[in-house]
Amino acid sequence: MSAVGKSRIAVFGVLIALMPALGGCGASAERESKQQQSRAAELVAQADAAPTPRLDWAPCAEPASSRYQCAVAAVPLDYAQPNGATIPLAVLRQTAGDPGGRIGTLFTAAGGPGGSGLEQAALGELFPGEVSRRFDVIIFDQRGVGRSSQVRCFADPEAQQRFWANSPQPPGNAEQERAAERGSRELAAGCAAHSAALLPHLTTVDAARDLDLLRRAVGDAKLTYTGASYASYLGEVYGALFGDRARALQLAAMIDPDAYTNNAGAAVADTAIGTEEVFGEFVRLCTQAGQPKCAFAGEDARARDRALLDRLRQGPVEVGRGETAVQVSYGEVVQAQAMLLYDSQQGWSALAELLAELERGADGNPGTVRKIFAAEPLSLNFLDSFTAITCADSNFPERPDQWPELAREFSGNAPTYAAFWLYLRQPCASWSTPRDGYPQRYTGPWTLRSEVPALLFNNRFDPVTPLAFAKRAQQELGNARLVVVVDGYGHEPAGDCPRRLQERYLIDLRLPDPTVSCTADRAPFGG
Repeated sequence: MSAVGKSRIAVFGVLIALMPALGGCGASAERESKQQQSRAAELVAQADAAPTPRLDWAPCAEPASSRYQCAVAAVPLDYAQPNGATIPLAVLRQTAGDPGGRIGTLFTAAGGPGGSGLEQAALGELFPGEVSRRFDVIIFDQRGVGRSSQVRCFADPEAQQRFWANSPQPPGNAEQERAAERGSRELAAGCAAHSAALLPHLTTVDAARDLDLLRRAVGDAKLTYTGASYASYLGEVYGALFGDRARALQLAAMIDPDAYTNNAGAAVADTAIGTEEVFGEFVRLCTQAGQPKCAFAGEDARARDRALLDRLRQGPVEVGRGETAVQVSYGEVVQAQAMLLYDSQQGWSALAELLAELERGADGNPGTVRKIFAAEPLSLNFLDSFTAITCADSNFPERPDQWPELAREFSGNAPTYAAFWLYLRQPCASWSTPRDGYPQRYTGPWTLRSEVPALLFNNRFDPVTPLAFAKRAQQELGNARLVVVVDGYGHEPAGDCPRRLQERYLIDLRLPDPTVSCTADRAPFGG
């Protein structure tokens, strides 16, 4: 049996003892299927009853986005009351470079959950090339994110800063585990206190219904959509509910929708195993590249990393001497490893430099360490939004004190990263969710009933959404074609091959042959 298979069995054993049974054991499959179809139809009908938002486009006010047009869409806070209170949804449009050849609108979204689409657009042109010539491209801040009613969990930014600065993620010892539990309860209570009206309406089902209202607002009969990472899950939810309205769904860095929604513990465990596998590839390729291409190259780099982490569990490591020295904690290093593995080019090189400087300790360069940490920040608003949306979508045990036990169970196959991915979700154990979850939460099936199959991409070595997720997603959607970048490293597939296949799919609705795969344009460390 594979390590992933063993992990899923172990996780199931732990969670089954901690979580109440969902649904009646005696319900027949046919009855359950009819109930799911009825529930999906109800969710769609609620969205259809909502007024179509009006988009008054104007040049975006922020200098970094002045090339784009911006608008605000009013969407229902609660789709069960489609004509009730509304919330503002910040929307950005990049107009088609070739208006005469324009096909329609391509919708996309940021990952996370919690990433800001508007901040992503400010970094540069959206989908340069033929796609941006043939489509208007629209990206938005999902509800609860950024300029779309940002989740608030603290009285003020100073309190938010203090909280996250003192939150060990992940904890490295028993004292930090106790602090993490207290912090998770504090965060859940703070979000409930400061965003009480918003929290029950942050599921991805709500975001998918917002997406359909935006489709209506621009006048497209069917949705053309591309999204990666968490945004692939948004596309999966849209396809499950509104599949007959999907012109094309191109998804990448795939979420397994069933595990993400219905077996969150197993999804976390498999993510951690994937991160562990990719770190192993980082070490292998670093050693193969040698110095100076990889700063951490040397004899038995994996054992040296373990020794460094064991040292950090005892307390912070100080890099440099005197007033310029910097102290680095266990949680900071594990988080940096996980985040830097996303990018197999600049991120992997930076990770090698970070580990080399930490290993040198007092003789290391504190300026290099500060620069690396400064380049990979997780914004505090992102962390608040990530928590709120994740807790709305997923199912976790309602016992935050059980997290150390779960982390030890998960760590059997992922000793470094299991606790990191798990403790990010610890506030969900204290979340103010109804016992059976929010009523609009969708749990499947995930079958895509569209005329054109979805096109999926995944790197072979993805540290966050491993290839196993993409294979399961393809099976669950049914109507989908998966292309693997067979030597791809990092979180999102990139390069000429995926780009060309994406263009032909989005523009011409042409699917690649089932046997087609891609190879990466560049290898890590310049190999």
